Amino acid sequence: MTKAIRVHKPGPPSVMKWEEVDVPDPKKGEVRIRNTAVGLNFIDTYHRQGLYPLPTPFTPGMEGAGIVEAVDEG
Repeated sequence: MTKAIRVHKPGPPSVMKWEEVDVPDPKKGEVRIRNTAVGLNFIDTYHRQGLYPLPTPFTPGMEGAGIVEAVDEG
């Protein structure tokens, strides 16, 4: 388990919730990274507001830096 900001419905910043989420083991050809820094972009505000909707719930942000925690084959 880890914590992540999650958005369950479009709206103002108050719709973002700090939640516990499951972190699965990596599958073939994947790695799991423990983020030490993450970045949000302006497009994330559009996703949160529903202007460019994503399936919910979602975790905003696509950029990060961290430590490789687990590696699967491939």
